[in-house]
Amino acid sequence: MLVIPAIDLRHGKSVRLAQGRKDSVTVYADDPVEIAESFARDGAQLFHVVDLDAAFSESNSLNREVLSKIIRATNVPVQLGGGLRSIREVKQVLDLGVNRVVIGTVAVESPETVGEMLRLFGPERVVVGIDAGQGRAVTHGWETSQPVDALTLSRRMAAVGVERIVYTDVSRDGMLTGVNIDQTCRIAEASGLKITASGGVSSLEDIEKLRAASGCGIDSVIVGKALYEGRFTLPEAIQVAAR
Repeated sequence: MLVIPAIDLRHGKSVRLAQGRKDSVTVYADDPVEIAESFARDGAQLFHVVDLDAAFSESNSLNREVLSKIIRATNVPVQLGGGLRSIREVKQVLDLGVNRVVIGTVAVESPETVGEMLRLFGPERVVVGIDAGQGRAVTHGWETSQPVDALTLSRRMAAVGVERIVYTDVSRDGMLTGVNIDQTCRIAEASGLKITASGGVSSLEDIEKLRAASGCGIDSVIVGKALYEGRFTLPEAIQVAAR
């Protein structure tokens, strides 16, 4: 199982939000590049970077500058999410050096656009983020609830050719309350796709439980606040995930 450290960007700084709420921000570093370099030294094989300003539809070029610096400073591939809602925006960040993008809002509002992105850039570079609260999809920086449940959306994405889903239970994200493994497995089984689990990792035991459940299709996990709060180190998580 792959352990993916998260780097969330807000106004050019490395932050974490509780349940995705913009009014619940904790700043962990003024220089996210230093965070990325530290994760790289600790063995990271992929970064999950989120442009929170873009997710909230706020214009801020600082995050894009920081993203470029992270790409240049490390040899670690970057998976980028947050506010990517058009083919033009996806092409821009891929040209910048991002390895793959995570599409969220567009997957709900325009599945045909996701299909076109897959055709243009390939399913290995375009993955879909399904963010859900109480089983319902949420979009636009988790501020808008949608009338579609996560299971139905996952099946729709499989039908248009998506190969991977990043599934986040928003009620657990940044809360250190444990991963919703049951729902994550249901998403995997309903869609037949590869799944990256996200939201709520609080301990090495959570990593172990996810690894034990990998048979349902979960092959990776995004870890954020637990690393920043010192619950465990990235090398420790990688070791547990590899057992």
